[in-house]
Amino acid sequence: MTRCGRRDVTCGVFPQVGRVVSGGVQHGGMVRRAVGGTGVRGARRPEVRLPVLERFEGGGLEPDGDYDGLEFREADLSGQDGGGARFMDCALRGCALDGTRLSRARVLDSSWAGVRGVGTDLAEATWRDVELTDARLGGTQLHGAVLERVLVRGGKIDFLNLRGARLKDVVFEGCVLVEPDFGGARLERVEFVDCAVKGVEFSGAVLKDVDLRGAASLEIAGGVDRLSGAVISTAQLLDLAPVLAGELGIRVEG
Repeated sequence: MTRCGRRDVTCGVFPQVGRVVSGGVQHGGMVRRAVGGTGVRGARRPEVRLPVLERFEGGGLEPDGDYDGLEFREADLSGQDGGGARFMDCALRGCALDGTRLSRARVLDSSWAGVRGVGTDLAEATWRDVELTDARLGGTQLHGAVLERVLVRGGKIDFLNLRGARLKDVVFEGCVLVEPDFGGARLERVEFVDCAVKGVEFSGAVLKDVDLRGAASLEIAGGVDRLSGAVISTAQLLDLAPVLAGELGIRVEG
């Protein structure tokens, strides 16, 4: 048995296995009120206060492992299997997550900074009170996941799969999202602040108190008919006018 934080776990090594464009409106901080005075409930941000952490010295992740009060610093976790594991009061800093399996993992009161990877599997994971900063990720699988009080700040995430996920009190701030897929997801109190959102998919999604006004740029690839429950700026409305007219069957001539 290898000592991993405040609990004993076995740390084994596993082998590596038609678009709408809007310029948006810049805001100095989090948006709390909708255009015209209609109230929009702002997202509650996480307040992550980590204790003094122990350095992770294990050989690798373990399925259903229990990681408590640990710092993973510049660890290469590529291809490892931590499915169903619990990360409580942990920090991942500069770690490689290429092909890492973390499906159904629970990430609680934790901070991930500067992580990078392609094909990270976080399907059906739970993220609660988590900060993700300056990440460089591609093809991350978060379908069916639950995100509550999560801040995604800085970095770039390509082809983020959040289909069927549940997001509540989530803020995307100062980051670049390329073709994120929220198809069939439920979003409540979600904010996009000073970030570029390219080719976003909302087909089948349910939105409530979703604030898109702060997006520096906004491109909607699909699901414009699901924007009920979202708040947009006047400039964004003008940019959306052609596709909204098409959705309603309105011909615009002259």
